[in-house]
Amino acid sequence: MHIRELTVQEFDIFTQNYPDHSIYQTSMYGYTMNNHAFEPFILGMVDENNTIYAATLLLVEKNMMFKYAYAPRGFLIDYTNASLVETFTKLMKKFCSKKDIIAIKLSPNIVRSTYQNGNQIPNPNYDMIFQTLHKLGYFHFGYNHFFESLRPRFIAKVDLNKPYYMVFSQMKKNYRTKVRSATMKGVKIYRGDESHLNYLFLNDELKQESLTFYQDLYQFFGKQNMAEIYYAKLDTNIYLTHIKKKYEHYERLSSIVNQEMIEQTGKKRDHILNKKLIVDKKFDKYKKDLVRATKLLREYPEGIIAACVLVLKFRDEIYVIRDSFNKDIKDTNPKVLLMWKLIEKYCNQKYNFFNLGGLTELNLPQNKYESLNKAKLNFNPIVYEYLGDLELVTNQALYFMYRRTAPLRGILKK
Repeated sequence: MHIRELTVQEFDIFTQNYPDHSIYQTSMYGYTMNNHAFEPFILGMVDENNTIYAATLLLVEKNMMFKYAYAPRGFLIDYTNASLVETFTKLMKKFCSKKDIIAIKLSPNIVRSTYQNGNQIPNPNYDMIFQTLHKLGYFHFGYNHFFESLRPRFIAKVDLNKPYYMVFSQMKKNYRTKVRSATMKGVKIYRGDESHLNYLFLNDELKQESLTFYQDLYQFFGKQNMAEIYYAKLDTNIYLTHIKKKYEHYERLSSIVNQEMIEQTGKKRDHILNKKLIVDKKFDKYKKDLVRATKLLREYPEGIIAACVLVLKFRDEIYVIRDSFNKDIKDTNPKVLLMWKLIEKYCNQKYNFFNLGGLTELNLPQNKYESLNKAKLNFNPIVYEYLGDLELVTNQALYFMYRRTAPLRGILKK
């Protein structure tokens, strides 16, 4: 066995057929990061017949005289095969040391537990894998709760291996209501193209380097028909019509309740008073909404962009890479409708998973990301808890110097 650089074609064939997979271990992701200060290496462990037993994309970053490598989502290897992992690790250390790469940081696809419907299912092989890696010198950065790791330690995936109407029925009731409400309010879904990537920054300052990154992702994955962008647009004319109907309904109801208040006495009057308070609150709400809807139609007669999402497709999985929504009209629920329509679409196209992306550890007290968690959990996903970040030192001498010069590098970076 030995390590050698693989051709892009060899790597693509391997990644298309290997049981484990991730968009972060693809040649397209390597091309993307090559445009953003990383040097990609595609490496494989092969025998004398050139059979590939393990492979990885390494992204090498140069900082002063030091080369540090990243293997996003880890190596493509059978982690349950301890002897294979040991051989690969020793050969990788030797290869990287010769290239003056001091260490590799990785966040492998090693599942610790899965969670769904309140149930936790531990991976029976996890402890054995962890011990193997520990003995081979991989340093574990710990079980972080938030987003401190190279890739999120918790990922939410919607299982699409069922009819779309079953997927819909298993969503939280409030989200099913929001989907229907968004449609009635005039939210419509469109497929976009590269010119719409700026919609991914509806509430954030658009920096050119950020836009360039997503343009590169769209370009390189798009060449393989693996990138799609969709956006939601609020039809302001339909929205105003909807709000008018709601306003007129509660205006009539308010008039009826007021008349009932005049006519009734005793205990019935108390009941009607409570009813009046509820109706008046709704009436007041739609009175304000009517003013806003009228203004929106006047300022945006062609409609207003409400939400956007970029997805990448790889094998049986859809990955949400970035999404955004217009906070000024969040009550129209555009992002919920957009996500559901994509889930429905890819479910019908026979994909297996819709990857909603990262979230924090579940059930954390005073979690500042609780709203993010709820937004994803409302789709009733399976939550995958991964091992977290590891570091493998590949050149002890240079790594020692790297750690000693950390304060200097911090000053220079500033």
